[in-house]
Amino acid sequence: MSFNFQIFIFLLDGLGVGSQKDSFKFGDEGANTLNNLIKKTNLDFKNLKKFGLLYFTDLKIKGIGSGGKLYQVSKGKDTSSGHWELMGVPLDFSFPTYPEGFPQEIIKEFEEKTGRKVIGNKPASGTEIIKELGDEHIKTGALIVYTSADSVFQIAASEDIIPVEELYRYCEIAREILKEPHNVLRVIARPFKKINGNFVRTERRKDFSLKPPKKTFLKLLQERGGKILGIGKIKDIFAGEGIDENWYYKDLKEGLNLFKKSLNSNFNLIFTNLVDFDTKYGHRRDVDGFAMALKEVDDFLPEILNNLKENQIFVLTADHGCDPTYKGTDHTREYVPCLFFGKKIIEGKIFKEGPQSFLAYTLSYILKLNFYKDKGWGLKFLKNLN
Repeated sequence: MSFNFQIFIFLLDGLGVGSQKDSFKFGDEGANTLNNLIKKTNLDFKNLKKFGLLYFTDLKIKGIGSGGKLYQVSKGKDTSSGHWELMGVPLDFSFPTYPEGFPQEIIKEFEEKTGRKVIGNKPASGTEIIKELGDEHIKTGALIVYTSADSVFQIAASEDIIPVEELYRYCEIAREILKEPHNVLRVIARPFKKINGNFVRTERRKDFSLKPPKKTFLKLLQERGGKILGIGKIKDIFAGEGIDENWYYKDLKEGLNLFKKSLNSNFNLIFTNLVDFDTKYGHRRDVDGFAMALKEVDDFLPEILNNLKENQIFVLTADHGCDPTYKGTDHTREYVPCLFFGKKIIEGKIFKEGPQSFLAYTLSYILKLNFYKDKGWGLKFLKNLN
C-alpha cells in the first residue's frame, strides 16, 4: 500500500503542560513542567513560541502549529503507558509498583540465576543510589537493584566491573522472572562509571519492556505496508513491535542530528524520543539544564519547519510530565502538547483537549486508514488531504 504523507513524531520526553484533573490521585497537583520552567528562567524560546507551544502556558500565544493538549486515560504517568496511549492503546489496568522494594522471592531467584548478590532493593533516584552504593558494588560485584514510583526493575552496574552485554543478559533474566503477578512494565539496564571520583551514568542504558497488550498504530501501519523508523529508545518502549529500524543516540545533539537526517529518509513514519529532558534534567530537578536543553531544541526548530516538503507532516508532543520545579524526583501526571504542522495543515487551529489516543486517531485519518472510529477530535485543522 502506498501512502501520500510522511509523518514525523517529535516527542520531548517529560514536557508536560499542566496538571491533569486527576493529578491529585498521583500527588501531582500544581505540576506544570513547561509553564513553571518558563517562570523560573529568562530564556526566550522564540521558535517554540512561533510554533505555538507557549499557547499551553500562561502566555496563551497561538502559533503556526495546530492541535491541542492531551490527557492520559491510562492509570499511570510513565514512559511506556504514555507512548502506547499516543499510539492508540490506553490501558485499563495498572502495572505493579514496589514502594517497599521487591519481594524476597523475586530477589532470591534473581540472585540464584545471575550468580550475584543484590544490594539496594528500594525506590531511589538513579544518580543518588549509585553515589550511595557504587563503591560497595565495585568492591563486591553485587548488583544495585532499585525501583521508582513507576513499574520498573532497574539494575545499575559499573562498566568497569560488569561488561554492558553481561548487564543486558542480567536484565533478560529479570525480564523472564518478572511475570504475573509481578509483571513489571520495564526492566532497565543502568550502566555507569566512576570518573575522577564521581559516579556518572553512561549512555548505554537499555529498556526491556513488556509488549503492548494490543496492536498499536505502529503495528497496524506496519501490517499495511508502512515502514517505521524509531529514533532514541522507541524500539525498547514498544518491545520492537511495529518498528522496522531504530537509530540510537548518545545525547540530545546527536538525537537532533539523526532527526534531521531522517527528513530525507524513505520511512513512512519516523518516531523520535528525545529523552534528555526526562532522564538528565526532569528527574534530577535540574531547572537550568532542562531549560538549556529546550533552548537547544528551540534553536534547531527552524531547520525542521523550513525544510518540510509538501507531503511531510511534523508533530510535536510528549508522553507525560517531569516538572523540574516540583517536589520529589518522579514523573508528574500532566497534559501533554500535540501540535501538527505542514503544508496540508491549517495554521493556528487549537481545540480544547482530548485523550492521548487522539494522535493515533488523527494519523489514521491523515493516512486514510480505518483503524479507529472517527470521533471528530480536532480534525477541523486538517486541510483537504486528497
